[in-house]
Amino acid sequence: MNIENFQVEMEEKVEAPNHGIWVEKYRPRRLEDFIGSEWMHEKVKSWLESKEIPHLLFYSKPGTGKSSLAKLLIDKIPCDGLEINASDKNGVDDIRNEIQDFCMTMGFQPIKIMFLDEADRLTPDAQKIMNNLMEAYSQSTRFILTCNHPEKISPALKSRCQSFEINPPSMPDVMQHVVKVLKAEDITFDMKDVAFIVKSYYPDMRKTINTCQQYTINKVLKLAKVSTADQDYKDKLVALLKTPNKAGVFTEIRQLVADAMFSNYEEVYKHLFERVDEYAPNKQAEIILNLADSSYQSALVFEREITFVAAMHKLLTVLNRK
Repeated sequence: MNIENFQVEMEEKVEAPNHGIWVEKYRPRRLEDFIGSEWMHEKVKSWLESKEIPHLLFYSKPGTGKSSLAKLLIDKIPCDGLEINASDKNGVDDIRNEIQDFCMTMGFQPIKIMFLDEADRLTPDAQKIMNNLMEAYSQSTRFILTCNHPEKISPALKSRCQSFEINPPSMPDVMQHVVKVLKAEDITFDMKDVAFIVKSYYPDMRKTINTCQQYTINKVLKLAKVSTADQDYKDKLVALLKTPNKAGVFTEIRQLVADAMFSNYEEVYKHLFERVDEYAPNKQAEIILNLADSSYQSALVFEREITFVAAMHKLLTVLNRK
């Protein structure tokens, strides 16, 4: 992305309610504000014009607009709406006590829309009950499910929905939206800092905007040195993994980890996963399995640095193997 040549048109200012959290303040409330593919825009437009939707399943990576799209539909289609996050309520009793009660009650609008966010957190038994509810109350109630991991949704539940992958917007589109938000907030910023944040967290729009607000002080966006240093260390780590047979490479990695003082090891594991093709050609599968195991172990221990260094030793062993 060429920062010097990057320009943003600001003729149409971002419209937003008064809200202290930027992610919520600039959540799209009109179809025109939703950043997505042209095909998805046309599909949503048809639902809004007909004021009718089927049962829907939206899936994609975190922060790409699934929940925003579901809320936009509930807001623009005349309906009685209910939102439940399956991270908090995902069991059989939750389905029976809240979702079934909602389906059974008389509504004031032509239809009711049940929005179940993070539906991949539902237990298998809860998903079975959902199957029955979607069929029994299909005349009056529509369901919108969102998830990050569609493989965790049962085939039976998927078959009752029209499934749509919400593809992330392009990096330039994300950059343009972030700049609009910053200008709407009257924030002074350097485009290089914005580009760094977008590249670090793409395609997670939510994380990108949250990070911009996090590093804004007195109306100025200013990155802390540790944040840019973290990215530099991640890139250096990848470079070292590209030379696994180099003498003393494990010692260099240990020193790098000690110097970096990573604040979020999960992001480092993710970074290594996303760039696995660069440093582990033809060994991606085994490396990913090791990263998954080490990431899981990291969540269970107190001294995560030890677990991480041990993980790097495992990766070097795999990379050195002929």
